[in-house]
Amino acid sequence: MKRLLFIAFLIPSMLLAQHSIKGVFYPAEDFNFALLYKVNPTISDYISNAEIKEDGSFEFKLDSTATKGMYRLVYAVPQEDYNFDIMYNGKEDIELTFMSETGVEFKKSTVNKLLSSYTNSMSMVTQSIGNYYGKASKDTLALKAIFKTQKETQESFEKAAKGTMALDFIKANRPYIPSKVEDVKTYIKNLEKHYFDHVDFNNKILQSSNFLEEKMLNYVFGMSANSKDELENYKRNIDVVYRHMKTAPKEVQRILLFDLWQQMSDLGFESISNYIAENYLMNVAVSLNDQDLLHALILYKNLSKGNIASDFDVEVKEKGKLVTKKLTQLNVAENYILVFWSSGCSHCLEEIPQLRDFVNTLEKGKVKVVAVGLEDEPYSWKNLTYDFPDFIHVYGEGKWDNEIGDAYGVTSTPTYFILDKDKRILEKPSDFKSLVKYIQGEEE
Repeated sequence: MKRLLFIAFLIPSMLLAQHSIKGVFYPAEDFNFALLYKVNPTISDYISNAEIKEDGSFEFKLDSTATKGMYRLVYAVPQEDYNFDIMYNGKEDIELTFMSETGVEFKKSTVNKLLSSYTNSMSMVTQSIGNYYGKASKDTLALKAIFKTQKETQESFEKAAKGTMALDFIKANRPYIPSKVEDVKTYIKNLEKHYFDHVDFNNKILQSSNFLEEKMLNYVFGMSANSKDELENYKRNIDVVYRHMKTAPKEVQRILLFDLWQQMSDLGFESISNYIAENYLMNVAVSLNDQDLLHALILYKNLSKGNIASDFDVEVKEKGKLVTKKLTQLNVAENYILVFWSSGCSHCLEEIPQLRDFVNTLEKGKVKVVAVGLEDEPYSWKNLTYDFPDFIHVYGEGKWDNEIGDAYGVTSTPTYFILDKDKRILEKPSDFKSLVKYIQGEEE
């Protein structure tokens, strides 16, 4: 009976047996919370959250249900930008510090400290190689010694990491190491050629981390071919990346390609975003039957600069009568400002009068405003339109479910588009100040 009682008490304690992830954020006043996720190749499972205390400290308790693998700690929003990966082997506590300027440093955790040590060591060797070539040194014995150190460092860390998750990252990050002295042009060419030699896009550990994304982005933005055309060079690099990832699961391809598509979009490289979509990402979306993604890619392409704006009906006065025409049939100005607004939007009620006053300062025939009011009901909107008699007004019934707003991807008001006389999209200003700057620049 005593033995049974002992076992009965022991089982719950075993189930509650815990490891922890704890640390300190510096400076403490810059951080408020931390979220922990278990990351799998295509999905992240929320685990817990922790308050970051006044001294910057935080702690997550991991019970026996927390399996080994890759975890991600999020410390700000947007989450996709403010996070870092943690390896958890299910056997040890993890302690770390995080500083805004220098990032994460692991104080306790064999596997994480090992990977950090590897990264720092190889970075120092890489810096030595850069210094050698930068000084145009002729001391070939010194270069051989550096490459020898690089090879030995790589091999020693692979040996030390055997049997741990760190090995997956160390092997995948193995650089090109020449067997003989090479001039700088040959070395750079070979670095590019062998960049993905050891990167396995099918490795689930790598898929569950930021590694593949970082490797992809470093190649696309870091490798410079002889081409002087930056955009063409991006396309070439993207083609190379896809050749190496094309055997990975479609879900993984979708994540990586969409990340790259978003990066190019954020940088304003619409032609490159569309290149990614048309050549790779749309095909992936079709194979996964991801209609939402496919629609978003098509909409983005339709709204890209240089494309003719989506058509819709407008009413204009001709010889004292209201006549219905298509937007593309308008022929009353050199440029058109298409603005989506709402009578219930306080920001709009500030900017639309400013837009009217600004346009009135321009030469007649220079710019015409087409204002689409996204509304639930027409009465307030109709009354306000009398304050802007020179605008062409369009009633957008249904507000956020309006066909015109949907065709232009409008998710907030006011939203601006600048069109040329042929209704091609010239610019998509982020706000009124940007609009004014663009129009004034056009005049200059």
